[in-house]
Amino acid sequence: MKPLCFVLMPFGIKVDKKGRSIDFNQVYELLIKPAIEVCNLEPIRADEELLGGTIHTPMFERLILCDYAIADLTSLNANVFYELGLRHAIKAHTTIPIFAFDTDLPFDLKMQRTLPYNLIDNGELSETEDDRNKLVEHLKYCIANKHTDSPVFQLIDGWQVSHNLSREKTDVFREQAVYDNDLKEKLSNARITGNDAVLNMVEELKPINEKSVGVVIDLFLSLRGISAWDSMIECYEDMDKPLQKTKLVQEQLGLALNRSGASEKAQIVLEKVLEEYGADPETNGILGRVFKDLHKKAKNEGNRLKSNAYLTKAIKSYKEGFDADWRDAYPGVNLVTLLEQKGDEEELKHYLPIVQFANKRKMESSKPDYWDLATESELYVLGNQYDEAFEVISEAIALIPPNEGWMLETTLNNFRIILDSRKERGKEDQQLESLILEIENSDNPKP
Repeated sequence: MKPLCFVLMPFGIKVDKKGRSIDFNQVYELLIKPAIEVCNLEPIRADEELLGGTIHTPMFERLILCDYAIADLTSLNANVFYELGLRHAIKAHTTIPIFAFDTDLPFDLKMQRTLPYNLIDNGELSETEDDRNKLVEHLKYCIANKHTDSPVFQLIDGWQVSHNLSREKTDVFREQAVYDNDLKEKLSNARITGNDAVLNMVEELKPINEKSVGVVIDLFLSLRGISAWDSMIECYEDMDKPLQKTKLVQEQLGLALNRSGASEKAQIVLEKVLEEYGADPETNGILGRVFKDLHKKAKNEGNRLKSNAYLTKAIKSYKEGFDADWRDAYPGVNLVTLLEQKGDEEELKHYLPIVQFANKRKMESSKPDYWDLATESELYVLGNQYDEAFEVISEAIALIPPNEGWMLETTLNNFRIILDSRKERGKEDQQLESLILEIENSDNPKP
């Protein structure tokens, strides 16, 4: 997916202070859009003409999330100035103001690096090719150098703004998101009512790309909760493009693609996230699951070489995720489970106590959630402490939200991996078999 460039400018024909009728659609089509495309960026133009010029939530979100922005100040439009000010407050770089060369800009903006373009007296563009080439040069410089162009970041040392949508645990996003209370309540009730109610919300919320980030992410994660993988992918395709590019959405898209059977596509998506953001417990954890599923598929097909290759990749991905931040035990517990499966006793002996310590520290520092307790139970299983494993998984099951049965199924799959790997090495484990059977027969809803 190409980086996005948001264009802040008026629509249609506007009369400037010199009395010229300027066709800003022409300025966009002949000057701005071609320059953006030459730089291998994708232009997104503010859709204020659809809402009577009002500044609305999706516009704020695009303004915040787009990689680059161009603001045409020629008309001295108040909305454009306001949007440019907001952009300067949240982005240190990647914003280029442009204007017709004889526009009388306000004093503060005259002091900034702005790029003029040429108009003739009747408001038509002149020297279009030269102006377009200059804009291309500015964009390429901006892409290559990430020069700080915001006066806020230039003047206030150490000014930082975080707008990354990633979370340590994506499940908590809906509690932290602030958005329309009615829609929030409807989604909450739908999750309690059941799968069909959640799927009906997809239709009710269309067009998805016009809804706020909080609503769309809540819907996205609600679909994940009912294992509606194809609907998750469709929801992604209907999202606003800047939201599509966020780390959280790309990670969860990778999860949905893998669960829908498109593991190779999931691998491509997640490896691009890692290329951009680096090793991370969440991203590496999901990629590790992709490789783990591919390993299982190859094993079932009797392809030992491919199965072993994917097992090695899964171990590597989980290890990189855990090493990136050992405070998150999720990739760590998957790592030690696969080390058990591979029979790598030396590495298992090294990592198991580290993962146990990390998970205990996590539970001591905050109220444990399902994943904390499920991890603890799995670590007890790896250490053959079955009474403790039973007690902890019982506590964990009580924390599973309605229609989120996939969470327990994930833990069960890991238990089965441990059991199967032990059987393959000639080690019967009746206690683990009994634990798995008891969990399978529990009242927790299956996905």
